[in-house]
Amino acid sequence: MGKRLLFIYNPKAGKAKIRNQLADILDVFAKAGYETTVFPTQKRGDARQITMERCGEFEMVVCSGGDGTLDETVNGMIAGGFKTPLGYIPAGSTNDFGGSLGLPKNMARAAEIIVEGKNFPCDIGAFNEDVFVYVAAFGLFTEVSYETEQDVKNMLGHMAYVLEGVKRLSSVKSFPMRVNCQDTLIVDDFIFGMVTNSVSVGGFKKITGTDVKLDDGLFEVTLIKNPKNPIELNNILVSLMNHKVDTSVMYTFRTDKIFFESTEPVAWTLDGENGGAHKSVVIENICKGIEIRVKG
Repeated sequence: MGKRLLFIYNPKAGKAKIRNQLADILDVFAKAGYETTVFPTQKRGDARQITMERCGEFEMVVCSGGDGTLDETVNGMIAGGFKTPLGYIPAGSTNDFGGSLGLPKNMARAAEIIVEGKNFPCDIGAFNEDVFVYVAAFGLFTEVSYETEQDVKNMLGHMAYVLEGVKRLSSVKSFPMRVNCQDTLIVDDFIFGMVTNSVSVGGFKKITGTDVKLDDGLFEVTLIKNPKNPIELNNILVSLMNHKVDTSVMYTFRTDKIFFESTEPVAWTLDGENGGAHKSVVIENICKGIEIRVKG
């Protein structure tokens, strides 16, 4: 009997380009001696459910889609208690995490890396009772990714997030918060915050800082203060676009654990998907929590 592989893919992700690549991908798996079970997702939550229920039956699990598909698959593995090696074939609009791992955009080549490569023990994050792969965020632009229609994402890629976000600049909301981290208390009003383990977010490289390591047990944290006027807001956006840190309007640091408290529920996103609204959030790094296939 051959090795067993579970292949989960989102048929709508990234202009549905997998439709023309599926045969090539499956051929790569077959040539490597895998008996592949294929599961195309039909709705949100499918990848998590199938992974949680069946991951233990397979020597390898592979998912293809955007970062949301990857997030669901990892959540299913954690919920099911499985440590099965995970392969990822990026097929979404931005593919932040795939880029951070150095995975190619060519889908057949990404499949070859899965069968020929090595396991990379990668950090993930615990968010209250949930799990995320590379980013937990709140505030400006964070509603964009899960409110933007898939067809718009397919047409515009990461620019869809920017265009949708710009519509909101006239009504920027701030969030009064208490942030505890490494015996330090920060009390301020923020328009945006993110806790990340990725080289890029929203398609923008180096926005999380330099020398980012995905297996060091640390998150990169960026908290942007509430601007006092439109000029300050513009300066914040320019700083982010130019990958520069302006300490007068933002906090940046690394940590393995962080606490957020607010008087009103704050909406969060986890890997671009709706993470719910919370008054209290604990985020903790799960060092080397998954093994994902990368180039050998």
